[in-house]
Amino acid sequence: MKKIVWLLSLMLFATIAQAEWMLPKVFSDHMVLQRDMEVPVWGWAAPRERVQVSFQGKSYTARADKEGKWMLKMDPSPAGGPFTLKITGKTDSKTFQDVWMGDVWMLGGQSNMEWALKNTNHGEDSIAVADFPHIRLFEVGRNMSLTPIKDVPEASWSICTPESVANFSAIGYYFGKQLHLEKGVPVGLLDINWGGTLSEVWTSHEALSSHPDFAERMVNFQTGPVEGFDPSDKRPNLWPTSLFYGMLEPVIPFGIKGALWYQGESNAPRAYQYREIFPLMIQDWRKQWGQGDFPFLWVQLANFKAPKEQPEDSDWAELREAQTMTLSLPNTGQAVIIERGEATDIHPRDKWTVANRLYRTAEKVAYGKDVVYSGPMYKAMKLEGNSLRVSFDHLGSGLMVKDKYGYVKGFAVAGSDRTFHWVTGRQDGNDILLDVSSISNPVAIRYGWADNPDDVNVYNKEGLPLNPFRTDDWPGITYGKK
Repeated sequence: MKKIVWLLSLMLFATIAQAEWMLPKVFSDHMVLQRDMEVPVWGWAAPRERVQVSFQGKSYTARADKEGKWMLKMDPSPAGGPFTLKITGKTDSKTFQDVWMGDVWMLGGQSNMEWALKNTNHGEDSIAVADFPHIRLFEVGRNMSLTPIKDVPEASWSICTPESVANFSAIGYYFGKQLHLEKGVPVGLLDINWGGTLSEVWTSHEALSSHPDFAERMVNFQTGPVEGFDPSDKRPNLWPTSLFYGMLEPVIPFGIKGALWYQGESNAPRAYQYREIFPLMIQDWRKQWGQGDFPFLWVQLANFKAPKEQPEDSDWAELREAQTMTLSLPNTGQAVIIERGEATDIHPRDKWTVANRLYRTAEKVAYGKDVVYSGPMYKAMKLEGNSLRVSFDHLGSGLMVKDKYGYVKGFAVAGSDRTFHWVTGRQDGNDILLDVSSISNPVAIRYGWADNPDDVNVYNKEGLPLNPFRTDDWPGITYGKK
């Protein structure tokens, strides 16, 4: 009997020890690790267990803490592969094959980032030739949690093939393909998004608790009933922090080159608030990753909905303004696609242009290349008789108006009565001259200030559009909304 009890105890101990051994799914065969930086590796073992990691002829050791969590950082190494990564503990070991060093980009946001390659313009043609063994895809399945979890339920790395890429993020694929072909390095794409979501669901409890609009809501949010929230309703929009913990945190601090972000449609009704909570999210991610101010690039909202006959306020315009204001953070960039949307579809099918403009931005922000990565940005205005002269930064090789006579569209001007009127204008060198002869005391300009300013036509000669702007700071329709 004693022998049976001893055997049962031994089996139970072995089962518990085995259960304690765990590695996150972001480590698997076919993965890409970030080149030229220390590479974090982590997992779980028995408390105080010693773990050894072997990679490229080097060995690293770590000891699990009292909760069983361990982490170490491997030495930087250049692009290359394939390599083998072996992780060994007292009770178990794991070997990962076909591991490459390259550039890893995180893809985040809502449905336009999630949008599958097969559903885009020329998607089937792109899929047919998407045979890139050195582009690797990692998709995190949808999952919600209000508290930290060790790992996501569903996720895996795969090699980019026509079969694996068809349902993958179109923007992510086009960006990764251009990066791979032009830089000649392996590319890893971490696809972590969910359609219809708000930025606050991708932000940690700690960060949101620091914002006055969310601080009260965050009290006991993770541990008890929340007034106005039904736990049976699994819509993440109702649960701030739910996707940060359910999908994002489990891959932190996997080494990345930077992040691509396409989101904001769902936050448009609270665009003024987005001025604060969008940069809060970016800063939160950078803090959580512990990788410094890594490049963070986003897509400004495209034009959408029916065009308006007269100038008027717009929550989408105010959201775009909030996105542009976030460029004040270091190592950030914005892809403007104000002319690439579709009036009747919130999901424009041209994802190649979006990815290409993101790549241009990455060339400058992430890779330090001297390229024209932005369209013109408003600089100043000056009244000259019956004209307003408007000047710009980021002109590239010069201003360009897509009109054979040089006449501009999409500009509205207001006098001190704050009523905007469409105005005509023309290109004058690298400036725009607006005719304000019919407006008494002109004081403010708006350009592309609408849900769908379908008539904007100002670019630089590199083909990048003028960023929508306004010169006034009069309270908009989302001012004060929480």
